[in-house]
Amino acid sequence: MCNLYSQTKSQDAMRHVFDGMLEAGEELVDETGNLPAMSGIWPDYPAPIIRHGDGGAHGGQSGGQSGRWRLTMARWGMPTPENFLQGRKTDKGVTNIRNLASPHWRRWLGPEHRCLVPFTSFSEIDSRPGAPRNSPVWFALGEDRPLGFFAGLRTRWTSVRKLKEGEVTAELFAFLTCPPNAEVGPVHPKAMPVILTRPEEWRQWLTAPTAEALKLQRPLPDGRLRIVAEGVREDAA
Repeated sequence: MCNLYSQTKSQDAMRHVFDGMLEAGEELVDETGNLPAMSGIWPDYPAPIIRHGDGGAHGGQSGGQSGRWRLTMARWGMPTPENFLQGRKTDKGVTNIRNLASPHWRRWLGPEHRCLVPFTSFSEIDSRPGAPRNSPVWFALGEDRPLGFFAGLRTRWTSVRKLKEGEVTAELFAFLTCPPNAEVGPVHPKAMPVILTRPEEWRQWLTAPTAEALKLQRPLPDGRLRIVAEGVREDAA
């Protein structure tokens, strides 16, 4: 599963690529501050997501923020199902979500809990014959690392992520996975992230009824990804 990705485009690039999804009267509010390029994002790291404004499922309709979307920061890792936390003092979070029939995840499938996770590349551990142990293989939508989005879920949650922190309330996210396509399969045959590349897909994921939105949990068509780096822990390109 994907436990390392990068996002190296500027905030301006993230805002403007999202312009293609906005309808009349809508805006994207940037709350991320001065965001540097992130060449290696690991579990529990803070990373940017695009989500609904507070107060409603569609840009905060009922909260006086009609048409508002948020580019904000969240920690990578949704709450872990309780049966996996027995005897543990911390919850480090779940980064990749596959089984959406689980009651644990169904509570977060409504539009108000969906988000888009910007990325420029992601890695999977190489399982090809003869590959070095724990060697990352980086995939992107092109050599120039164009911006794409993972289909994500988010929530605000109180838990102990690290013992030294104690109990914290934080914005959390994870993204969906699906069977791999032709490019990812030889490297990681179990799964790949759900990747959305078109404005109509972004809007469907963020606003559609659940059954319609979940139709997007599918592999990216074959031929859309390419290997852009191997054996490195960051992709700074």
